[in-house]
Amino acid sequence: MGLSDWDSLRKQARHIENEIDVKLVAFSKVGAGSGANTADTAPLLSENLFDSLSVEIVQMLDKLSAINEKMAELPTTGTAMMHTLQRHRDILNGYRQEFNKIEANHTTRIEREELLRGSGINSSLHPSNSVLSRRDMYLKESMHGHNSQSMINDQISIAMETKEHLLSQRQSFKRLQTRFNDLSNRFPVISSLMQRINIRKRRDSLILGCVIGICTILLILYAFR
Repeated sequence: MGLSDWDSLRKQARHIENEIDVKLVAFSKVGAGSGANTADTAPLLSENLFDSLSVEIVQMLDKLSAINEKMAELPTTGTAMMHTLQRHRDILNGYRQEFNKIEANHTTRIEREELLRGSGINSSLHPSNSVLSRRDMYLKESMHGHNSQSMINDQISIAMETKEHLLSQRQSFKRLQTRFNDLSNRFPVISSLMQRINIRKRRDSLILGCVIGICTILLILYAFR
């Protein structure tokens, strides 16, 4: 398992995180009872949808947790990977907290509505509805802020990984430059040695030429005597 496995798991984690994010928005709306009072059957349908979404979100949270565990088992190659893994864990914890909060608010709302129905008070006139609406609005804003923070963390992670790759390439270039410098320092010595050899060859050729010339002159003089 290597870098390709890490990238694959990270893509899976991001995909599931996006799905959980969408499900939590719907889960929050259903949990807040949006449109639950339009008909007699609406509360029952709302409860069924709430339970269905709850099961789906729990399954996705477990799946995301398993992916995070697989990512943790891979050998880390730098601070960027550790930062990314920790960020995915923080996102998972944030989703779990948000899920538990929505469930708790939903339970509180159901209990309040049952009490109001038991006392014969019209829940539509009760001021608690405005409180729930504000909670829903604050929850949406919180989730949008969480999504923005997640995107910023992704950009930071990419920037850190790019920085590490650039530093690694810089070190490789430095090593290559050092090798080139060593070779360039050795080349003048080899060049000087070749020049000396060429000088000796020329000197030997001159000496041999002089000897041959002298011998030729002596042979000519001897022949004309």
